[in-house]
Amino acid sequence: MEQFNFNNELAGKITLVTGGTKGTGKAIAERLLTAGATVIVTARHTPETLNDKLHFISADLSKHLGIQKLVTEVLKQFGRLDILINNIGGSETKGGGFAVLSDEDWEESLQINLLAPVRLDRGFLPQMLEQKSGIIIHIASIQGRLPLYDSTLPYAAAKAGLINYSKGLSNEVSPKGVRVLTVSPGWIKTTSSVAMMERIAQSSNITVEEATKSVIDALGGIPIGRPAQPEEIAEFIGFLVSPRANYLTGTEYVIDGGTIPTI
Repeated sequence: MEQFNFNNELAGKITLVTGGTKGTGKAIAERLLTAGATVIVTARHTPETLNDKLHFISADLSKHLGIQKLVTEVLKQFGRLDILINNIGGSETKGGGFAVLSDEDWEESLQINLLAPVRLDRGFLPQMLEQKSGIIIHIASIQGRLPLYDSTLPYAAAKAGLINYSKGLSNEVSPKGVRVLTVSPGWIKTTSSVAMMERIAQSSNITVEEATKSVIDALGGIPIGRPAQPEEIAEFIGFLVSPRANYLTGTEYVIDGGTIPTI
């Protein structure tokens, strides 16, 4: 059986983390950096502070042209991509149920949460298939199974689509050397999740604490008693993209503190 060296186990690997300048994406990028990878991060705007060992490329991934720009720049500067972490995503739709959601709300959620990963995969997969190796991680959400109708229904629908797409893609490309996996976190304590609670509170005319409780109740509770920390998600992804996980592909991994009530 192959013996793995856990020190610098990603040395020589070129990695891209979308949405890698804050929150969970930032934690993932820094975790892969500590494993020896060359890590590229991307976001719409240049962050005020960034680890100087990370390579930043500005791109609007909600637009097709933004993705084309990113793919071109990565392959031009680095020659290839070994690991793609499709972390970009989120929801800014208003609370109030289906009736308050416009076509624009739906289209925006689908663009960033489903079509952006699809387009990025399409951009980088030909080169991965040519080198007969690569890893693609799709960051989905437990809302793909537990949609919150009051505030994030388009997001939940997009993530459900991403989970299904990821499984289908893995069936196609795993025999050709590319592993494809899905990670579906539950509630993660980030600045974005705090902002979402504030939006729900404002639209529903309740306190942030009441909004937080309403979301926990809608999820059926979190048995472990708290949201995840970004670093906890990052640590698991660090394992999935390592040589230790070489036999894993086509699987969705749920990290939710026990939230989903089924097995």
